[in-house]
Amino acid sequence: MALGSKKGWKSVVPLHLKGKSAPRFWLFPKTKSANFGPGNTPVYLNVYDLTPMNGYVYWAGLGIFHSGVEVHGVEYAFGAHDYPSSGVFEVEPRQCPGFKFRKSIFIGTTCLDSTQVREFMERQAASYNGDTYHLIVKNCNHFCKDICYKLTGKRIPKWVNRLAKLGTFLQPYAHFKKVDIHLSKCSFLYPLL
Repeated sequence: MALGSKKGWKSVVPLHLKGKSAPRFWLFPKTKSANFGPGNTPVYLNVYDLTPMNGYVYWAGLGIFHSGVEVHGVEYAFGAHDYPSSGVFEVEPRQCPGFKFRKSIFIGTTCLDSTQVREFMERQAASYNGDTYHLIVKNCNHFCKDICYKLTGKRIPKWVNRLAKLGTFLQPYAHFKKVDIHLSKCSFLYPLL
C-alpha cells in the first residue's frame, strides 16, 4: 500500500474540508456480503484482548477488552489522550495497534451509506474527547455500546465491558489510570492541536 503511514491508514479530514487542499478521505476496501444490499449495511463489533490473561478468564465471561465498531470497511474506536479534542479514531478493521484481535461480532444493520456514517461519526466524536476517557465510566466499550445502539438499535454483549461494570463498585476504593493504546498510530476524526 502506498499510503501515508506504515500501517496503511491515512489522516482523516471532515467531509466539509474534502477537496480543499486537504488529503482526501480514503475508505479501506472491503468485499460486500451477498446477504446485504444497499441500505442494509452490516455493523460489527471488533473485540481485542488487552492482556494475555483473557485467555484464562474468557470462558467465565470476564476479561479486559478493547473494542471498535466496523461499518463500511472502517473501524471506529475511542481512546485516551491529554487534549480536549476528539479521542475517536479510525483504523483498518481488526488491526487496532497495541491489541490482539479476538473476534468480530455481528450486531445488526444500518441504513446509512458510507458518507452518512462518516458524518454521524464526526458528530458523535464531539462527545468523546480524549481527555474525558475513564477506564470505568467512559471507555472504548462505552463508546461502542452507544454507537452500535444508535446505528442498529441493538446493544453489544454485556461481557465486553463487564469488568468496567464491576469496577464501578470498586471505584471509591481504587485509582484508575488511562490506558495507553498507542494513539500515535491511529487517525483521529479531528486533529489533536
